Amino acid sequence: MIIRDKPRAWELAFAMRGSVLPHIALPLLGVIALAAVMVVLDHQFGVLPHIEGIPFTVFGIALSLFLSFRNNAAYDRWWEARKLWGGLLADLRSLARELEVFLPEQTLRHRILRQSLAFLHLHRAQLRRLTHDAETQARSPELLADPHPPCSALNLINADLAAAYANNQIDGFGARTLTARLGSIALQQAGCERIAGTPLPFVYSLLIYRTTYLFCLLLPMALIGTSGWLTPLFVGIVAYVFLGLAEVTEELSHPFGTTLNALPLDAICRAAEISLAPHLGEPAPKPLQPTDFHLS
Repeated sequence: MIIRDKPRAWELAFAMRGSVLPHIALPLLGVIALAAVMVVLDHQFGVLPHIEGIPFTVFGIALSLFLSFRNNAAYDRWWEARKLWGGLLADLRSLARELEVFLPEQTLRHRILRQSLAFLHLHRAQLRRLTHDAETQARSPELLADPHPPCSALNLINADLAAAYANNQIDGFGARTLTARLGSIALQQAGCERIAGTPLPFVYSLLIYRTTYLFCLLLPMALIGTSGWLTPLFVGIVAYVFLGLAEVTEELSHPFGTTLNALPLDAICRAAEISLAPHLGEPAPKPLQPTDFHLS
């Protein structure tokens, strides 16, 4: 995720970190080049029809509505994913406090807390589809070969709590409270997996990109008569807006990815490590800081 203040006026033209321009540069240049070719053909041979702007106005309004709908859907996914990870962080903090209340055995308590941090990193690696992740290999290498490593980590915690309850180390109310906390963690986990495993319907992307390119490729015929040689410039501006917004929605619809605008899952995991460090009797690590405005 990009972390920076609002760019000043002179920075707007040069701020590339987190911008969609590098992703749409080639299509944008292609649209501008085609518009330039159409202008040359029209001036040299007069072979292009000059279309009134009203049809393109209606077309542009419809395209804007499509893009707005997809942008809202993509941002809803991004924001829900952020709330779910905020819930996971809150649940781990609450779990640490509840363990100190209900489970006096320090060794077992510390093992459960370390396993909960392993779960969080395993969950992050699974959502990002990371096959070689240093944190998960350091914290829980024995779980990486399991069919579902995050669930395996929660199962180990549940087994420890069940054994503690059977050995009268936890009373009935404490066991119920802690298992309810595990249920809340599992619920947040399932919500994240739902988002990661159910992308926006492909038909929306197909419709948006087809209509966007169609609009931009036909637009020169509405501008040649009035804009002349400036037609490629105006077509480029319109294409930048529509193609850029389409690319933004594409990034936001995958909130757990590794793109610059994806959620900072590494930083959230570090926040959990900081919060649980006092309960483990360990020094807290430092928060992750943005690198070139990017917080991973």
